[in-house]
Amino acid sequence: MSEVTQSVNTLISELGKLPGVGKKSAERLAYHLLHLPKSEALALADAIRDVKENVRYCKNCCNLAEQELCTICSDPRRDPGTICVIEQPRDLMSLEQTGLYQGSYHVLLGRIAPLEGVGPENLTIDVLMRRVRAGGVKEVIMATNPTTEGDGTALYISNLLAEFPIKITRLARGITSGSVLEYANKEMLSDALTGRQAF
Repeated sequence: MSEVTQSVNTLISELGKLPGVGKKSAERLAYHLLHLPKSEALALADAIRDVKENVRYCKNCCNLAEQELCTICSDPRRDPGTICVIEQPRDLMSLEQTGLYQGSYHVLLGRIAPLEGVGPENLTIDVLMRRVRAGGVKEVIMATNPTTEGDGTALYISNLLAEFPIKITRLARGITSGSVLEYANKEMLSDALTGRQAF
């Protein structure tokens, strides 16, 4: 990359660190940014800066938030007695698109994956348990991804919750085993939510 300036080399190198972006894609993105009007390129830079400076995790459910509570936890129309446990904030967005679910969420920020060095202590399970212990929870819906790790995580959490007098359900398998919630279509997620079953 010696034929381009140091600034362009740095940009290509940083873009190449993004998931799914190889060297060629990083170069294409860098040259695309170079050809953008300055205002558009700087708007992107400002958006990245704003996200890093303003976005945090909701103190209640660990979803992305700009205040102490996310928009769902601060919405009085949502039912806090039903908690849908998901792996990542992007799973929440997929479930919200169905328009069917009116409860609250809990974002684990991952799943138990021993081969990757991720144990229960690396997730937000302790925050979930604190919510359940506080009382008022009637149902916990396990909506982890239907993968080996997702199922193992759901089983681990359901065992922890077994001592509480609450209903534990799992999304119906309208979502095929091995798939990821983020890529499931609206109809599939609607069926899965409507037909959830006891865990």
